[in-house]
Amino acid sequence: MPVPLAEFTTQKDVVTLLQRSLGHGRLGHAYLFTGQDLGELENVGRALAQTLNCLDPSPSSTTGKASDACGQCVSCRKTAEATHPDFMVVKPESKLRQIKIGQIVRRPNSPPRVLHELVYQKAVEGGYKVALLVAADRLNEDAANALLKTLEEPPERTVFILLSTEPERLLDTIRSRCLVLTFAGEGHRQFGERELEWLHGFASMAARGEKDLFGRYRLLGTLLQQLAELNEAIMMEVEEASPLRQHEEVPAELREQWEEENKAASMAEYRYRRANFLAALQGWLRDVWLQASGLGNELAQFPELADSTQLVGSRLTPREAGENLRLLEQTQRILHTNVAELLALEMGLLKLKL
Repeated sequence: MPVPLAEFTTQKDVVTLLQRSLGHGRLGHAYLFTGQDLGELENVGRALAQTLNCLDPSPSSTTGKASDACGQCVSCRKTAEATHPDFMVVKPESKLRQIKIGQIVRRPNSPPRVLHELVYQKAVEGGYKVALLVAADRLNEDAANALLKTLEEPPERTVFILLSTEPERLLDTIRSRCLVLTFAGEGHRQFGERELEWLHGFASMAARGEKDLFGRYRLLGTLLQQLAELNEAIMMEVEEASPLRQHEEVPAELREQWEEENKAASMAEYRYRRANFLAALQGWLRDVWLQASGLGNELAQFPELADSTQLVGSRLTPREAGENLRLLEQTQRILHTNVAELLALEMGLLKLKL
């Protein structure tokens, strides 16, 4: 059960700002909580939702208005259990871990509750309607656009709380309509077996010091092979989850629509997972920069790669290692444009100093 806001002592700055807004009755209609720990973001989001509809809230010492939840009343308990009629949690679903349009707007395959049914109806028990979107960066294109329309003209006494460990993947127009609160805490992104296995191989090859063009293309080739396999796996996942698998005979127009939706879903998921490979590489290059700067391995994200990190870091100046990080950040930005993937990766990875 989430604890009251005041007990999140490691997030004092964020909590103080929220409680000040609550105490002065100046709460925003939409918040974007960002940080490394999605679980903590969710707990603070639930604590804020509890406070908004608490039956026995703690008052602000300056204004007397509610600034924290009691955590014990019926409303608080319902919010903690996500059974409060004026509170809703929206999370990614399906094999592709996406928040789909059917979770925002009623569709034939929608879950029992959808977000629009919460926000566009009158509150049942509480004073506020609160929507908590966990991993909001997983909104697919249609769902993101539907949410954006709601954020542009939000219903009264409705609060949206978006949570994301990767806010750069949200639409700029969604981010611009939210008050962004960044949570403290170091932490590192968690990677899957596929990304880690590839990174281990990449770091080992880089440590061998093959600096000619052929050696660089070998390093790039390992990534391209992984991305090709990834793309194929994603297309199979999308095809298996598609309604085309359940309905063999459908009108040509509807079939074309579903096929286009499959293509869009495949591309969005591929870009999402491709970014994980580059994020893993960026984490390791940061370890190399730490080594080149003489800061040791205490802050390393991948201590198990210490041997490779030390070999590469010993060959580079801090400036060269820092330039690697800037190159990769630039590559990631370029990949969000219409530049061909191969060209973007060649422009970035072949310039790395290893």
